[in-house]
Amino acid sequence: MTELLELAKGGDEAAFSRLVEPYRGELHAHCYRMLGSVHDTEDALQEAMLRAWRGLGSFEGRSSLRAWLYRIATNAALDAIERRPKRVLPIEFPPADPASGPGEPLLESVWIEPYPDEAMGIADGFASPEARYELRESVELAFVAALQHLPATQRAALILREVLGFSAKETAEVLETSVASVNSALQRARATLERRLPERSQQATLRELGESEVSGTIERYLDAWERNDVEAVVSMLSADAAFAMPPLRDWFAGSEAIRAFLAGWPLSGQWRWRALRTRASGQEALAFYSFDPEAGSYQRFALNVLSFSGPEIAEVDAFLTRTTENPDREVLARLPEQAFDPRRLDLAFERLGLPEELPACGP
Repeated sequence: MTELLELAKGGDEAAFSRLVEPYRGELHAHCYRMLGSVHDTEDALQEAMLRAWRGLGSFEGRSSLRAWLYRIATNAALDAIERRPKRVLPIEFPPADPASGPGEPLLESVWIEPYPDEAMGIADGFASPEARYELRESVELAFVAALQHLPATQRAALILREVLGFSAKETAEVLETSVASVNSALQRARATLERRLPERSQQATLRELGESEVSGTIERYLDAWERNDVEAVVSMLSADAAFAMPPLRDWFAGSEAIRAFLAGWPLSGQWRWRALRTRASGQEALAFYSFDPEAGSYQRFALNVLSFSGPEIAEVDAFLTRTTENPDREVLARLPEQAFDPRRLDLAFERLGLPEELPACGP
């Protein structure tokens, strides 16, 4: 590493790339936890790498290279937070009347985006023995959404201490503040998170259910969607389930409201669906494709991230995309161009190794 460092300081870009590559994945996840957006993360990490390259000559080794890079990435994320509104999930707003249909979009930039954690190398377990939250737990939608309610410095302090396992002294060095300030910020951040997080993480719930039960539920859920079977879908939901569709603001609360919405819209028989099982944001997810008669194939439609409560599905966050215009997408066709950039979700599909389309099967 010493030789690489000296070469990089001397202007060797290849040496610099080799020097920082082992940390790129974890820094990407760190920026995502801070920002709640894969695209904002890409921008922040690119900025951080540029700052690291330009500032490498000032790195004297008083802290580890990893800590130095985290300081730069954290500052890049803090700068990004100052420039944009807080990201949320639709359930931050009042639920909608299912009789009104899917409703209108809000600007995409307010929404949390799903994270392709497996593609980014997020492992099971903890970052260090000192960490309080598991790595996959720390990219779950509920966790990232709760983080967005913390002031930026509190957010950074909590992630560094509780997710990454940095010591109070190391965290103070990253944030360029005192240990006392870090401890105070951490105490306030913990209190906020405890009020906003569910009782159990998805990691704990999925482990308790076991792969066999989770797989069985997923298979039945997929089959019900492909058959447009409203009752079968609803039977797998908890009574107080939520169904949201970013970038649309409206969401539906409770299995009865969801039943009415499904029967009137996506499972009314006007659409044909196929879906692939995947994982995103540390959770079970389904990549949905809608049949496009002009293309003669199924096209990307949404990445549905599922949250379980016991054996039932408690929340569906269906992140919508549109890669083609077709009659099946009347609601999405009303989106103003500036409201939703389909490339944002396309990036998640690509990172997860999901195809652009699926072949037509059957009539």
